Amino acid sequence: MNKIFIILFLTIYNLIFIIEGSAYENKIKIGLLVPLTGENAEIGKQIIKATRLALKEINSDKIEIFPRDTKSDPDKTLRSAFELDQIGVKIVIGPVFYKNLTYLDEVNNITFLSFTNKTINLPKNVISTGINSTSQFNTIKKFIEQNEILKPILLIPNVDYDLEIKQGVKKSKIKPYKQYFYNIEPTKLTKQIEKITNYEVRKQNLIDEITRLENSEDPNKEIKIKNLEKRYTIGNVNFDSVIIADFDESLKSVITSLLYTDVSPKNKYFITFNQWFDESLLNETTSQPIYYPSINKKNLENFKTKFSEKFNQNPNHISLLSYDLVGLIYYLSLKNDVTELNKAFNAKNSFKGKIGIFDIKDNKINHQLNFYKIDQGSLIKIF
Repeated sequence: MNKIFIILFLTIYNLIFIIEGSAYENKIKIGLLVPLTGENAEIGKQIIKATRLALKEINSDKIEIFPRDTKSDPDKTLRSAFELDQIGVKIVIGPVFYKNLTYLDEVNNITFLSFTNKTINLPKNVISTGINSTSQFNTIKKFIEQNEILKPILLIPNVDYDLEIKQGVKKSKIKPYKQYFYNIEPTKLTKQIEKITNYEVRKQNLIDEITRLENSEDPNKEIKIKNLEKRYTIGNVNFDSVIIADFDESLKSVITSLLYTDVSPKNKYFITFNQWFDESLLNETTSQPIYYPSINKKNLENFKTKFSEKFNQNPNHISLLSYDLVGLIYYLSLKNDVTELNKAFNAKNSFKGKIGIFDIKDNKINHQLNFYKIDQGSLIKIF
């Protein structure tokens, strides 16, 4: 009787162990590789908060999060990645910065969803999830086609992401009328913009016309001269729009140089890259209207409200992306074997998140973006 009881007890115990073990194996283990110490620690802490917010909304006990510190250092990133590998993590959100991807191809059991928007020379197990240049050019191209813009010129800064911009042009199949590279140093920039816009010739045209009127017998010459003196140039430029692949103060410097050379957004389209709804642009009325692609602003504001109510602080932009990535991983887990979830990212997939629709292909996520116009101090959604 005792033997039967012992056998029965062991059978039940082993069955419980198998069930619990199976449940644990079916857990979705998500690693987080973010800076938790050092100068970028606040970025990492906000990403963790955003993932917590996502988990609360998903409300599933299938997901476990394992944060690890990168210290924004490639060597520390690799060590932390190996730690995650040892505990069976297959999917990692992070790292944040491109430089921290350097050695991650050594951890080939893990797929890394990096926040970088750079897509060139990525390790094979890294997927770029940031808003890359291809996504932005795809959206700009749509606007150009809708408005029958025929001669857009593309201005590209000579900085470390110029190759990414070139690739975005190629992948999106957008066809600028001409493209120019410029030096972001203000004095050199102005000289380059003068050349691009044929400023000196147009300026001389104005001087010549004023001189001609002064020497003419035209009875209305004083009125005409007075009107001409309000202008900077005479003559058109050979383009109908300007795409400026730049941001922040450098972008404003380019616009200032264009205005100086008498190229105005009142008669030429000024188009730029995602500005994350930079409110300072609302005050730059001389630069308006200006157009740019970006994420869904309404969804961003809703996320900001939830985040600030929960954590009593405003989130950074990367936080929204991490929030969406948790949702993306959970969505793919419903359609794929949890133990082979990383393989799902190598297949073509689409997912609708707060940022917009994600298209996963060729080790990167392309975002289907909205398009906005700033005009007379207001932000207007075009599509």
